[in-house]
Amino acid sequence: QVQVVESGGGLVQPGGSLRLSCAASGSIFSMYIMAWYRQAPGKQRELVASITNVGSTNYADSVKGRFTISRDNAKNTVYLQMSSLKPEDTGVYYCNTRPSGLIRWGQGTQVTVSS
Repeated sequence: QVQVVESGGGLVQPGGSLRLSCAASGSIFSMYIMAWYRQAPGKQRELVASITNVGSTNYADSVKGRFTISRDNAKNTVYLQMSSLKPEDTGVYYCNTRPSGLIRWGQGTQVTVSS
């Protein structure tokens, strides 16, 4: 079964940037629509962005124009470039399929936006 490991999170000031990576195991990675989700403290997990196996993307309204999702099927990796970060972007970021749950959830990576 495909498993994922997220990385790249950290503490950043408002207006800063981070690049998250999601490394997946399994040869069928390229078949899935992949997505980034986030969960803020006390809130439900929400979809942030998704990308099809041919590169079509979709974004939540709250991140449009600030975040960019991409994937490298040869490396079994999905990326999330985040810029102009806001405190409300704080949370644990996970990658998974869209719809979610077709593969096991990883541990996620913490993103904290604070001055």
